[in-house]
Order: sequence, then C-alpha cells, then structure tokens
Amino acid sequence: MDIAFVAAQTEAAEAARDRLTARYGSSAPKDAAIIVALGGDGLMLECLHKVLGTKQPVYGMNCGSVGFMMNEYHEEDLPGRIARSHSSVLHPLRMHAVTASGVVEEAMAMNEVALLRQLRQAAKIRISIDHRERLAELICDGVLISTPAGSTAYNLSAHGPIIPLTANLLPLTPISAFRPRRWRGALLPSTVDVLFEILEPDKRPVAAVADFTEVRDVVSVAVSEDRSICATVLFDPDRALSERIIAEQFTV
Repeated sequence: MDIAFVAAQTEAAEAARDRLTARYGSSAPKDAAIIVALGGDGLMLECLHKVLGTKQPVYGMNCGSVGFMMNEYHEEDLPGRIARSHSSVLHPLRMHAVTASGVVEEAMAMNEVALLRQLRQAAKIRISIDHRERLAELICDGVLISTPAGSTAYNLSAHGPIIPLTANLLPLTPISAFRPRRWRGALLPSTVDVLFEILEPDKRPVAAVADFTEVRDVVSVAVSEDRSICATVLFDPDRALSERIIAEQFTV
C-alpha cells in the first residue's frame, strides 16, 4: 500500500511522521494511493483541498487538539486499519465573489463560506435563493453557509444546526444578527444557488472567506455546492463521520 504521511508543523506531528515513515515507508503525496494526515482538523482541511478532484482518500490520525475529523493515533497495524476503514464522500461549496473594484475571485470550501464585516459597523446583506429574494436586508456581523461536514465547525459556534451527511441540506446561519432580530437562519436544499449582495459596501465593507481564502471588499458572493468534485475521508469503524455528527447533537 503506497502511503504518504503528511504532518502538521508541530513537534508531536512531525515526530509521529518520522516514526511511521521508518516503520511503513512513505511515498510522495502525488504518487500515493492513501494520504495519512497527522495533526488536527486544520491539517485535514488542508489535505482535503489538495486532493479535490483526485481519487486519493485521506486517513487522519489526531496529533492535535479537537480532531473531530481524525481517527485516534495508533502506530500498530496501520495498513489493516486503513483496509477496514469506512469512507465518507464530501462535496465542496464553490464561492464566486465580486469585489468593489470588479475583480472576480473563486474558491472552494469544505467547511463553509462566511461573509464577515470588516469594520466597526454592522454589515447589511441581501439574500436571494435561486434568483428569488428571500431577505431584503440582514443587519449582522456576518452570515455563513456550511456543508454538512462543516456544520459542526463555525456554523455550530454561530448556533447553527448540525446536519447529517445524507440530509442533502445546507445550513444558512446568521452571525450576531441585529435585524431581523429573531431570524435564526434557514435550512436549504443542497441544489440551491445562494446570492449575497452587500448593501452600502463603501460604508459597511464585507469580506468573504471560503475556508483558507479571504476576499475583501466584496459586493456580491454567489455560493453553490459543486457535486462534480469530491474528497474522500476514511474513518475507523467506531469513528464513522455520520455517527459522530449524530452523536455531537447529544453532547451536553
């Protein structure tokens, strides 16, 4: 089995990579059949971006803190663990952002696309779904749309719902909404096209962030799920992602 070990830039992750490489060998990431990510959820996110459009699955082992997307770290029988693992197929969000100067930026997000105010004043954002205006003016610190896999990340911190992987839904969640005061967001079919338009962009500038990509001074941001592209994550049988997402909803 051709494995590439990829480590976060921490002492613990790099030491784990060296031990595992000495034990199992390591291929170059571009030549490997399996990518083994050693670190936390941030490294897993980086690896998923790099394998988008390839058929290389990623098997993570937690050498970080939370490690929601990672398996437990054990060095024994790694090829056997990988062979017995279960796969989860994830589809990214595609962001199409237009800036005040007319520049168009595109990026992919495995977790979420978030719009965030840049200065002291709240943002004003119009939201349309499939070319139909649904919210004429949201006054807020920001708003995000998340993938099901990302629904346990920033979306959950912003009090958005956790979404099972098979639900074919995307949570749309406001961040510190001021008006409408009681709007708590929406659950959208995964097939929709969402358009955010920035109102008063000169006075209330907004940045759009798709995972690692930040675009400042946006005037419009279109977001949709791209099901033509996928990434595959491998989990031990007792740590299947679908089960962890369900279990997270009963965590107190």
